[in-house]
Amino acid sequence: MIFLIFIGCQSIPSEEWNFRSFYKPKENPIIQADSSFSFVDPVKKEVVKWQKADVFNPAAIVRDNKVYLLIRCEDNPIANLGGRTSRIGLAYSDDGIHFTKYPTPVLYPDSSEYMIYDFPGGCEDPRIVQTSDSLYVLTYTSWNYKIARLSVAFSKDLIVWEKKGPAFAKAYNGKFLDTWSKSGSIVTKMENGRQVVAQINGKYWMYWGERFINLAWSDNFIDWTPLLDEKGELKKLIEPRTRKFDSDLVECGPPALITNEGVVLFYNGKNTEGENADKSLPESTYSVGKVVFNTNNLEKVIYRTDTCLLKPTLPHEVSGQYSAGTTFAEGLVYFKSKWFLYYGTADSYVGVAISK
Repeated sequence: MIFLIFIGCQSIPSEEWNFRSFYKPKENPIIQADSSFSFVDPVKKEVVKWQKADVFNPAAIVRDNKVYLLIRCEDNPIANLGGRTSRIGLAYSDDGIHFTKYPTPVLYPDSSEYMIYDFPGGCEDPRIVQTSDSLYVLTYTSWNYKIARLSVAFSKDLIVWEKKGPAFAKAYNGKFLDTWSKSGSIVTKMENGRQVVAQINGKYWMYWGERFINLAWSDNFIDWTPLLDEKGELKKLIEPRTRKFDSDLVECGPPALITNEGVVLFYNGKNTEGENADKSLPESTYSVGKVVFNTNNLEKVIYRTDTCLLKPTLPHEVSGQYSAGTTFAEGLVYFKSKWFLYYGTADSYVGVAISK
């Protein structure tokens, strides 16, 4: 058991987290693919239209009174699902809805020591946090077509990134380096109006996982140690539930946030197929739910939604690369006195839902 003491956090009142009060503005989808963007790929040594196919699954952060999104961009529209190269692009907005893209990607496979993890599948599905002194920490999936690995990168300006490699490379003598891992949601708090990383008992904490959700800690944001159960295997804090929206898998969404009701983690649930599926949703649909962990014991669940809080309802959310339907949340920011939730739709576009 983990017993924690929190000091100096500005909590978010629970009434602000009634997710049913969010709406999808008419501008959706807010970002889509564009074949006019190209750059010289450092591995292939050729010009690549790096966002020709699909643009989706965004991380979000506020900087200089603007919203910045780091977006997963895929290059080859004729390749099968999962068979493309992903690169992470950057876009910014003054209003949280209308975005301007940077011309070239900011994180992608290169010739560094981490190419064995990043190539040829690329850098996928980012989540971003900032420290109190504005170091940006990005968690993302390194995909080499064999094993997905949760990886880490640092930046001071959101443009130049320093890769730090797989998050679990050193834990338990490398036991989980070659274990499938994704979706790192680092625990944050509100501090002087900013959402920053929470240091708890001298450590940083991260919920992570795709089929189930685990918890890990770190001293430096680079080397993360996941929790283990009594058998020495990864500890499963929450798992899929039969006949609910998350009956097939649960996957971490945006960075977790300390609030008055506990540590809130929005997560993505996938509906299964067959008799164990949630009959109120199409089979294989991805939708968003919420779990709240105990502030004094980050392993303990105190509340979890029985139904999804955000689901595919718009045409572009039920068509495209993943036509079963997807609202896949990865970015959440407090901006101009409202909450903006950014999500991928059908592995093809970027959408947003805003608090009323």
